[in-house]
Amino acid sequence: MSAPAPASPPATLLDEEAIRDCVTRVAAEIAADHPDGVVLVGVLKGALIFLADLVRALPRIDVAVDFIAISRYAPDSGRVRILHDVGLDLGGRDVVLVEDLVDTGLTIAYLLDHLRARGPRTLDVCTLLDRPARRIVPLEVRYVGAQIPDVFVLGYGLHRADLYRNVPRVVEADPRLLQRDPGAYLDALYAWSSQHPEAPRGRDDPGARVAGTVRRRP
Repeated sequence: MSAPAPASPPATLLDEEAIRDCVTRVAAEIAADHPDGVVLVGVLKGALIFLADLVRALPRIDVAVDFIAISRYAPDSGRVRILHDVGLDLGGRDVVLVEDLVDTGLTIAYLLDHLRARGPRTLDVCTLLDRPARRIVPLEVRYVGAQIPDVFVLGYGLHRADLYRNVPRVVEADPRLLQRDPGAYLDALYAWSSQHPEAPRGRDDPGARVAGTVRRRP
């Protein structure tokens, strides 16, 4: 039986320049709202890369960083558990929970309830990507990098089977293909990265999506 043909490069939703623009804008919004400092709590593992870039874009205010990790929803009970909890004292402080992607809102709602019990003065959500078409729980996301349609995404921290986190773009992938073979896009995406050491520039990226498929907050 012959091996399956390599997958074609998936379409780009956000290239490196667009990601930098999102990070810069969101950082400016956070700095404007919290001139006296803020605690950023990153949700492991997906938000790690976004959080690192966000911290570097906030040089004008005092920033504390911590992390929280949560298990997957158990299929039999729908419950989750905290795998790694925040170590900082959040009492009376301004806290922003940082995610890579918000869709159903179930995980974020659980984490917000958990962090509210720590007594922060304010508690908001920041995400690189918002996918509201899948929302189940009503949720206010104060800081949004980009709003995306109901598609499966990889790259810049987003993964399948812990692969593709270090791809420097956010791309749209076929979940059916990944279900059959989690490594289906390895050749396409990493070959692309090795051939493009510099950040792509919008229209020059042959895989870029047409304007209007990704919405940025004004």
